[in-house]
Amino acid sequence: MTRLLTAVSAAALTLVVGAGAVSAQDFRALAQQDLQAAHAALRDNHPAAVVQGEAGNAFRAWLDAGLQEATQMSAQVNSGDSHAALMRWYAGGFRDSNIRITPTFEGLGRYFAIGWPGVATAWRNGQYVVSYVKPGTRGAPAVGSVVTECSGRPIEEFARDRLDRWQGDLNTEAGRIQSAPYLLWNLNNPITGGTPTTCKFQQGRRTRDINLTNAVPQPGEIEAAYRASVYTPPADTPLAIEQVDGRPWIHVHSLADSAGWDAFYGQVEAQLAAIRGPAGAVIDLRGAQGLSLNATARGYGLANRIWTPEFTVSRQPAAGEITYRATPANREWYAQTLARMQADPRFVQESAPVIEETTAIVQAFDQAIAAGQQSFTLPGRPAVADTGAPNPVQGQVVVLVDSGCSGGCLDTLDLLTNLPNVRLAGSTTGVDSIFVEPTVLRLPSNYSDLSYGHKAWVSRERANNQPYTPEAGLTYTGNPTDEQAVRTWVGSLFGG
Repeated sequence: MTRLLTAVSAAALTLVVGAGAVSAQDFRALAQQDLQAAHAALRDNHPAAVVQGEAGNAFRAWLDAGLQEATQMSAQVNSGDSHAALMRWYAGGFRDSNIRITPTFEGLGRYFAIGWPGVATAWRNGQYVVSYVKPGTRGAPAVGSVVTECSGRPIEEFARDRLDRWQGDLNTEAGRIQSAPYLLWNLNNPITGGTPTTCKFQQGRRTRDINLTNAVPQPGEIEAAYRASVYTPPADTPLAIEQVDGRPWIHVHSLADSAGWDAFYGQVEAQLAAIRGPAGAVIDLRGAQGLSLNATARGYGLANRIWTPEFTVSRQPAAGEITYRATPANREWYAQTLARMQADPRFVQESAPVIEETTAIVQAFDQAIAAGQQSFTLPGRPAVADTGAPNPVQGQVVVLVDSGCSGGCLDTLDLLTNLPNVRLAGSTTGVDSIFVEPTVLRLPSNYSDLSYGHKAWVSRERANNQPYTPEAGLTYTGNPTDEQAVRTWVGSLFGG
């Protein structure tokens, strides 16, 4: 769909809400409608409802309470962007990275604000610090100063209201880092407010109040400020290999299907001798979000090419048990997936075991639903005994991660961290829940999609919402946006 207006009055708007259908709509009504639909879909089908433990308890505690709060706030929704923000807030309250409500139109994007004070902040070493100041901004705080208070409120309280669930999960380190630049910006969200008028900044022992002046950002300013605050991988080369300090530096900044995997795998295979050599190598997974169903397979494909499938197979984590919620809608998702598999001649030829497994899942759904069961559990792939295959990699491999590593990137780390001579370095990663393999549902307004993991990996070795955190000696504490400093530090890990 085309981009919606970003700044509108609270009055009713005329919108195209369906193919060829034009009618007067109020974003408040659209928000309430979508909230109810998302609540019903999750209530009736999400596996957390039938899973015991912390993850299930968190889901059940927020499902109704969050709906009530969001419905109350919907009275302030006055634009497509604030509609999207409220949907994001409700989804974020589940503290489940795999529950998302995303706009179907071109959203604000990462580099957006309708107003800002010429200042950006970053989350570093447990504090909000000034990371960027627009040149020429009068009376601005110094880069590196710490924000301690805004609008008369302690910064933690202020940040929670403006950022938590709106822009990220502030219960996680990754959520803090990714959302920090937005702390002082006007994101066209009437519920959280615009640019604060005054904040306290501490530099050394001195703390002072600074008046902030809201201004409309000029083209490129917000992107420059964000990139100075959060490491942002280059969009044009998400997959690449270069030589740094005499060793291969393997860039994997995306696990998206569209990243160009065939060509990249070809580069890896052409340079295997150097990658496996005694000088060692770097696998750079910073920013490698993996949201697609194939993301994990992409990461495993890289590991298998470097170490060989015969060597990695016994080091892959066991799948363990998978719990399914036995509902007609969940059964239909698998039935449709199976039909697509069976209609693809190449898939039939190359992936017969997957078709066989999916057929068994559909049959298990039929049996459970017929028996009136709420859920059923099936065994996953068991662990494989050591094949005795030799390790082809001679040197150490540094795997570089940051807060942008999430989803399939974490699954990839489940394997890589089990391999010999691999050292995890960088900073704390993102998190993901045990509710995996997303299904997508279009909400009634036609402006939002709900996605959620529809099966529970209850026996996953990595716990629910548990990140990877490098050991103290392998944790980078400098400026993550200073690429030369990062590379120098990584080189020191090899003794250089």
